[in-house]
Amino acid sequence: MNYDWSLFLKKEYKKPYFRRLMKQLKIEYKNFICFPKKEKIFSSLKYCSFQELKVVILGQDPYFQENQADGLCFSVPNGVPFPPSLKNIFIEIKNCFNNSFPSSGSLTHWAEQGVLLLNSILTVRKGSPGSHKNMGWEFFTDQIIKTISNKKKNIVFLLWGKYAQKKIFLINSFHNHYILKTSHPSPFSAHLGFFGSKHFLKTNEFLYEKGKKTIIWV
Repeated sequence: MNYDWSLFLKKEYKKPYFRRLMKQLKIEYKNFICFPKKEKIFSSLKYCSFQELKVVILGQDPYFQENQADGLCFSVPNGVPFPPSLKNIFIEIKNCFNNSFPSSGSLTHWAEQGVLLLNSILTVRKGSPGSHKNMGWEFFTDQIIKTISNKKKNIVFLLWGKYAQKKIFLINSFHNHYILKTSHPSPFSAHLGFFGSKHFLKTNEFLYEKGKKTIIWV
């Protein structure tokens, strides 16, 4: 991960839950096919530095099919077909900016601009969504959200769906953060508010008002 994250999270590495998590992950990756690849587990903290962070998008756990998970929530590697939720994200971006549809589903360029694409659970067994739930990742990623909320100001939090919105209690209301909530971009719920939410446009308007560089979403 990016070095500046380690300055804030080094205490977590020494806690019993994190040590148990690391031991359990070794067993999981040895005995099962798990995603993402081990070297990509912390990609969200690698490509988005703490210093440059401006936006947080929260997901649940990684894609559980072959070649999809790249360590960034909703993102897939170049050349991989868009999963339905990601396709709907791109549709909403097109609605905001009238851009052409992207050729790649990789969101690395978002992360490099200061968008933290953070799953609550950072790993998963192949073909088994939620399989690494309650192993300890939630404690770790909740601490990341708390750290951002307490140490940063004027951060945009995009909370899509009920699972992400449960994390709102972690966000410090005194630091002028901008919280945007709507339904999940899944085909089952995108029509319940995600489409037409204009979250990408609203995010850029807020960043501009605060004197920050806006995000190139396309």
